[in-house]
Amino acid sequence: MTPRFILPSEIKVGVVGYGGAFNMGRMHLQDMQKAGMTPHAVAEPDAARLAIAAQEFPGIQTFASVDDMLAKSDVNLVVLITPHNTHAPLALKCLHAGRHVVCEKPFAITTEECDAMIAAAKKADVMVSTFHNRHWDGSVIKALEVVRSGVIGDLVRVEGHIGAWGKPGDWWRSSKSISGGILYDWGVHVLEYTLQLIDSEITEVAGYAKEGFWAAQSKWGKDSVEDEGFAVVRFKSGVWATLCMTNIDANPKKGMVEITGTKGSFVWEYDTHELIVRESETTIVTKGKNPPPQWEKYYANISAHLVKGEALIITPEWSRRPIHILDLAVQSAREGRAMAAKYP
Repeated sequence: MTPRFILPSEIKVGVVGYGGAFNMGRMHLQDMQKAGMTPHAVAEPDAARLAIAAQEFPGIQTFASVDDMLAKSDVNLVVLITPHNTHAPLALKCLHAGRHVVCEKPFAITTEECDAMIAAAKKADVMVSTFHNRHWDGSVIKALEVVRSGVIGDLVRVEGHIGAWGKPGDWWRSSKSISGGILYDWGVHVLEYTLQLIDSEITEVAGYAKEGFWAAQSKWGKDSVEDEGFAVVRFKSGVWATLCMTNIDANPKKGMVEITGTKGSFVWEYDTHELIVRESETTIVTKGKNPPPQWEKYYANISAHLVKGEALIITPEWSRRPIHILDLAVQSAREGRAMAAKYP
């Protein structure tokens, strides 16, 4: 992609979605502002939320729809902060209009959608990326340091597990057709960590799902996310990874991610970690706090890419990798067999 801006301030940002959940619209605009870009427009169907956006960013343009924003505003970078199943259709609309696009994670729900977005961006000579800010979480920064140091030996497996026993929340993330399923929300973060840790091609994915226990108690009924989703990813190097997202685990396993090597293990929660190493007949356990996250690097890189032509870190091809795993896991659970990877 050819750089098109002389200064970061020339990047006029429009966000789609300014809903109240997590104040993500405000967060994105503030983070882009810190990277030197200019908050320029907000598209949001809720008039009350639009009014809040106008109050928090005086002078910002407000629109009730993406179509209005694209037709009436000269925004050149659009950030999509919307439910998962809208990412691909909204991104394609913006890319076809010649605008750069950042999608909240996950990039999309299916591999086919990712491919369509990548093709549209290439045709329009614009950028598309995913807001994988957790690429720079302190936990994975520390994990990469440990793995590269060799202290736990050769890498054998990476296990991700999040959840407990409890009813899914009554919001769109608990609808399978909207969210993609239980594996998609936090699962895409854990897989993005995993793909940083395992430097190898994906060969196949097996997926498993338990459905139905919570469906009758959820407002989504049969469209409720699975009670538990489980995926096994095989890599060409011989390393494997697992991902378990659950609402039926009454005895949750310790740690969000556990990395096992031939000499030891590294287990982390978001803020803390344990390094367990075997030396002869002795087990040495070292506990510590993870370094602070470096989320600001995401939009700093977007700005540098658009202005200076600096290499994009979260490329659309990188963003497609965890989605391809999730897509194959869903297909595998449905068909009862492992699925070969198309994109390694």
